[in-house]
Formats: sequence, C-alpha cells, structure tokens
Amino acid sequence: MEARRQCHRVSPLLLVLLAVVITAGRCGAQVPVPARTDGFVYGGQAWAPAWGEAVVVEAFFDPLCPDSRDAWPPLRRAADHFGARRVAVVVHLFPLPYHSSSFIACRSIHAVHKLNASAAYPLLEKFFKYQEGYYNTPTYTKTRAAVVAKIANNLVAPVIGEANLAAYRAGFNDSRSDQAARISFKFGCARGVTGTPYYFVNGIPLVDLDFPLDYDKWVSTLDPLVGKM
Repeated sequence: MEARRQCHRVSPLLLVLLAVVITAGRCGAQVPVPARTDGFVYGGQAWAPAWGEAVVVEAFFDPLCPDSRDAWPPLRRAADHFGARRVAVVVHLFPLPYHSSSFIACRSIHAVHKLNASAAYPLLEKFFKYQEGYYNTPTYTKTRAAVVAKIANNLVAPVIGEANLAAYRAGFNDSRSDQAARISFKFGCARGVTGTPYYFVNGIPLVDLDFPLDYDKWVSTLDPLVGKM
C-alpha cells in the first residue's frame, strides 16, 4: 500500500530533483530538444492528425508504478470507445526516482520502440502485468546487469521475439535510448509532473478530478469535449 500511495503523492525527493532541474535551466543548461515529440501515440496514429483534430489525452506513466498499472486499462477502454479520430491518447514515460528499476524499464521501452514502434505498448503492458517482480525489494540484491537481463529474457523477448534480442541489447546500450529516457523525465518535469499517473487533456492538467479515473469518469469527462468538435 505504501508503494501505491507514493506513486501519485508528491515526493520530497522528486521536488528536490525538480528544483535541481529548474535551477540548472536558469543557469543556462538548455534541456535537449528531441528529434521527435516525446510520447507514444496509442493505436499507432501519427502525431500530425492528433493535434487539432482530436481531443488529446496525455498520460504520464511509470512502468513500475502500481497506480499507473491500474490507471491504464480504463483509459485504454475509453480510447477504444471514442476511437482515435475523436480521442488521441499519448503516453509519456516518467521514471519515478524512488522506483529503482524504473529508468531501466523506460529505457527498454524506448529501445524496443526504435526497433518496432508497434511493440511499445505491448511491452508497457508486460511491465504492468509483471511489475511486482521488479519492485525495489525483489531487485535489491541484484546487479543492474542482472535486472536488465531479466527484463530482456522475460518481458522483451515475448514481445519482439528472441531473434531480435541482440538488436534490442544493442539499442539498450546505445546512448540514444538513454537520452530518450532522460528527455521523457525532463519533459514531465518541465510540465510540472510530480507523480504518476498524471494527465493533461488538450494541454490542460486534470487536477480537480477524483482519482483513480475509471472508465465511466473518462467517458463523462471526454464526451462533452468530443461533442464540441
């Protein structure tokens, strides 16, 4: 229960990290501008038709956060209900610092997305399904290399196939996957994200709604917006 409460609660450690990021920015350290906008569009839609032509829901998830795990199915169901032409869902990865293997998980998803864009969501859902095996306590005595190997063999291989594991490992060890995961975190920090799940609808943060958001709440929130399109 404690781990679950921490996901959406503002963490003092995270606030310190946010202050460091903001301070660094004020000292002239520009956050790197990525070649593509951060985030994975659900359903394989491109960014171009999403903005301005659909209600855009942005969700910040940590692959190892229990609240993120529970929040995804109702949002996915609502997205399927409305369809991508009316509601575009974009997931941003936000590795929380108190989930010690979260950055590895996020980096894995970025590496897999580079190999096969359609595999990003299946891998995210694998992390959600088996995340308890990668919590802090089960991985406390394991080396980073052991955690990466377990993720590759147990989660990545079933999604992309064992024949592609060598390409995944090369992508995981490439500095570009590291940079992509860092940018995901900085992107969230720049927008004031302090925990997961965290949502924006058409760029406006959802801060006054009761959490967690179930399917009916998503439909009642999005339906009036879709009706105005």
